[in-house]
Amino acid sequence: MKKPIVLVIMDGVGRGDGGPGDAVKQANTPTLDKLMATCPMTWLKAHGTAVGLPTDDDMGNSEVGHNALGCGQIYSQGAKLVQESIETGSLYQSKTWVDLTDNCLQNGKALHFIGLLSDGNVHSNISHLIAMLKKAREMDLKKVYCHILLDGRDVPATSALDYVEQLESVLAELNDAEHEYKIASGGGRMVITMDRYEANWPMVEKGWRTHVQAEGRQFASAKEAIETYRAENPGMIDQDLLPFVVGHNGKPVAKIENGDSVILFNFRGDRAQEISLAFDRKDFDKFDRGDYTGVKFAGMLEYDGDLKIPMHYLVEPPVIRNTLTEVLCKAGVHEYAVSETQKYGHVTYFWNGNRSGKVDESLEDYAEVPSDVIPFEQAPAMKSVEITDLLVEAMASGKYQFLRCNYPNGDMVGHTGVLSAVITAMEAVDAGLARVKEAADKYGYTLLVTADHGNADQMLETKKGKTSVRTAHSLNPVPFIIYDPDNKYEIKDGHYGLANVAYIYNPNEIVITDIMSAGGDVLLNEAIAVVRERTLPPLHENLKIRMSTLKYDHILMGAAALATDLLLENPGTLITPLASKT
Repeated sequence: MKKPIVLVIMDGVGRGDGGPGDAVKQANTPTLDKLMATCPMTWLKAHGTAVGLPTDDDMGNSEVGHNALGCGQIYSQGAKLVQESIETGSLYQSKTWVDLTDNCLQNGKALHFIGLLSDGNVHSNISHLIAMLKKAREMDLKKVYCHILLDGRDVPATSALDYVEQLESVLAELNDAEHEYKIASGGGRMVITMDRYEANWPMVEKGWRTHVQAEGRQFASAKEAIETYRAENPGMIDQDLLPFVVGHNGKPVAKIENGDSVILFNFRGDRAQEISLAFDRKDFDKFDRGDYTGVKFAGMLEYDGDLKIPMHYLVEPPVIRNTLTEVLCKAGVHEYAVSETQKYGHVTYFWNGNRSGKVDESLEDYAEVPSDVIPFEQAPAMKSVEITDLLVEAMASGKYQFLRCNYPNGDMVGHTGVLSAVITAMEAVDAGLARVKEAADKYGYTLLVTADHGNADQMLETKKGKTSVRTAHSLNPVPFIIYDPDNKYEIKDGHYGLANVAYIYNPNEIVITDIMSAGGDVLLNEAIAVVRERTLPPLHENLKIRMSTLKYDHILMGAAALATDLLLENPGTLITPLASKT
């Protein structure tokens, strides 16, 4: 490689409207501003079909974003996979669904659903829960209970009652004298159950006490619980609402009893793994589970294929092959990845196509900075200084040809909804970026700067004339910047997404690029033939496969995989497909 590359991912930093809710614009970010003004750059689509989600109404997230960045390909992702399996009926034909429902039908056990109750399409979708509830009723399951986690993060901050009312309406239709379909427990997603990266096991334990043991403050309904907590805690948003148990006359609607069937209907993996372990593992030791001996448990998806979390799941995951890390390891390229706990899994597990561990221990080094276990608005710089220290040290070592880091600030602080803290967070990211740029100059690196999705760029939203705090991701595009004062690069014309960033350049100039960009389709059989022959289409500088829809995914991935295999026979310089050297 002519120059090693360092990639900086500014998590949650998109292109806002420049208004009062745009914390990226409000912040003092001289380094980012200068890079955007003086360097080759473009804007990347980071949501919807560009990252494998069903529609362009679906906001991106860090998981699908890092999948696209690290794999250079587009795969059907969680929400889309689940939706397809429900529509085709394959979910209900799976061995796991049959096993869990047979347990209820044959042994008189209850079926419990646990998950995030919203249509945010980041961790879950209420439509999936409703579809499974209706299927359970169609199959004549007698006792079915919902343990709901309130969102307010991927959807409006105080929208919980909308989703509760929608669910209660469905449950009322399914209930009769012989069938009990009810909400049994709940609480805010940032208070119980949905911790990630083992940062706060007591949070998961609270969820266990609430859902499984039905311990906690009782209310006659979920609606009463939400309204009471809001009245008692003015300003409290949904994600922070306290745990509750639904009961009558001091008796809970339902506990999760030994031998019952339990489905975690979240499809995203990071905040599903810990509660899955609590249900799944006989040797679990993170907290006392009481008299628990086991249930039939399943997740919506397999959240970690290598660690087998959970042991049983309803929908098969996408098989992501030929990730950038695989390609680089085959080519003998040394890699380095660093972030803090909150996003460490994104620059490793998600970047590597939902794979734990390393492809090649001898070529990859990862570093994790432990995150603070405090509200992020209280320390908006998070661990940006420590991340930068480690990254600059790795750059100085000269050991690595490709380095990547993630600054979580724009996303994690953005989710708090505290604008002043998000502005400070962005300034901390810019300070880190300045040091990385300085190191790139000193040690001879090409610096690439991008993001995985928006968040900090849209902290306010106006609906029906009312402006309120926004805590969800935005649908805005994210920057892609090339900084290299020693070489001149030109961004090609086109409309690009995150999957366009990862690319292997070969001296033969056989290129697979522009996946999902605007433009007409190329006959894939012709494209594959061109790659096989290692020749270029007449009068074209490189081979471009353009796809306007996702319906040919399997063919597209086959072509890309074939091209990657061929290119590896003579690997050249790692570069981005968005730029051509001039």
